[in-house]
Amino acid sequence: MKNSFGNNLPIVNLYKKKNLKSSLDTQLLYGDNFKVIGKHGSWNKIKIKKDNYTGFIQINKFIKPIRPNFKVAVLKARLFSKPNPKKKLNKFLSYESRIRIIKKYKKFGKFGNYWIKISDIEKNNFKYRDIFKDIKLFKNIKYLWGGKSFKGIDCSALVQIFFNYNNKYCPRDSKDQEKYFKKKIKIENIKKNDMVFWKGHVAVALSKNKLIHAYGPMKKVVIMNTKKTIERIYKTANLKVTSVRRA
Repeated sequence: MKNSFGNNLPIVNLYKKKNLKSSLDTQLLYGDNFKVIGKHGSWNKIKIKKDNYTGFIQINKFIKPIRPNFKVAVLKARLFSKPNPKKKLNKFLSYESRIRIIKKYKKFGKFGNYWIKISDIEKNNFKYRDIFKDIKLFKNIKYLWGGKSFKGIDCSALVQIFFNYNNKYCPRDSKDQEKYFKKKIKIENIKKNDMVFWKGHVAVALSKNKLIHAYGPMKKVVIMNTKKTIERIYKTANLKVTSVRRA
């Protein structure tokens, strides 16, 4: 398709405006395909295929759209220059990155110019029955507005990447996620994998009494008591829970 490309870098920042001082809106992971919808000097305005998110990236060398057959199944997968444990590089792919393996040798798979451990990836069509099975991988990862990787992540990305990993659509922002997931649940009936929404924030229930979220005030992904979290957010930000949703 004309103007359609693939991202072959580990992480690419997508900005709200064509300015590095602009807010970071989201990130492209390796294997994310996109369409260029505008050119502005060294900046390109793009639309991400998986969620239709738009913004600006400062990259001009693109490759053809990637047709992945595997995805990264660990928080942080190291890359290698050759299929040899001693040939490790200081390069990593984050969870949910998509790659096209073109060759396998022993315990490694080759994609592009790199090799990756087979134990760090799963087939592209693999999915869990439990959407959020891997969510605790991100515990203690730094909070980063617009982030969606092991280097930093925000609350809505922590939801989105697990739906995407399981080949399901999910909007990028919490306000759109709340609208997209239609099934409303009363707070007293909350159970594992329900999503708790506030204005501009979302958390995922690990159980009736525990939840996990990328929490700005604590600057990282944390597991907290549900009742105490609701009380804390109301006390510190004057925000009440707007809804609890079930996928």
